[in-house]
Amino acid sequence: MRIAVLGTGVVGQALATKLVELGHEVRMGSRTADNEQASAWTAAAGSRASHGTFAKAAAFGALVFNCTAGASSLAALRSAGEKNLNGKILVDVANPLDFSEGMPPTLTVCNTDSLGEQIQREFPAAQVVKAFNTVNYRVMVDPGLVGGAHDVFVCGDDEDAKVRVKELIARFGWESILDLGDITAARGTEMMLPLWIRLWGFMETTDFNLKVVGPAD
Repeated sequence: MRIAVLGTGVVGQALATKLVELGHEVRMGSRTADNEQASAWTAAAGSRASHGTFAKAAAFGALVFNCTAGASSLAALRSAGEKNLNGKILVDVANPLDFSEGMPPTLTVCNTDSLGEQIQREFPAAQVVKAFNTVNYRVMVDPGLVGGAHDVFVCGDDEDAKVRVKELIARFGWESILDLGDITAARGTEMMLPLWIRLWGFMETTDFNLKVVGPAD
């Protein structure tokens, strides 16, 4: 499959590399065609890797990952172009973090809205699926870094899109993928980030995750 990964940071690079390893053709998108990080990733990732602008990458991909910084995700997706996103699954990995006052960050949107919902409203012909935003980029692509069973969450309005995303996530090695329902569930998964950041300080590592447990039999 042809996949676009928008964003050149550690999240985008980790996901893009994993997707290439799984046999997909991946184009990394950035604001400029000559982005140094994207160029370096392409050189290292092999013949199935390429890079270009947000628009070139989005046009290339049959499926698109949004791995841009959450505070600028809408601007990045506008740059990618609505016509290049229409009819495609758009996996939103971003979190709406505001670092303007330092650490810990706050959320630019919460409680009654979410970044996932904002993206779905602005690009109604895309099938937005929120996924992977509650784990570190290393754990995203290698869940075995965390001992024992643990969960990754997805949500979105389109059931078929969620099935396809869950199939892709399973190929990363994830065994427990919890579907939380429609895109409004992104409010909850995005609001997990303040807790995640506190757990990071407590655990002194980013290689951790959560497991949802029900009542004992």
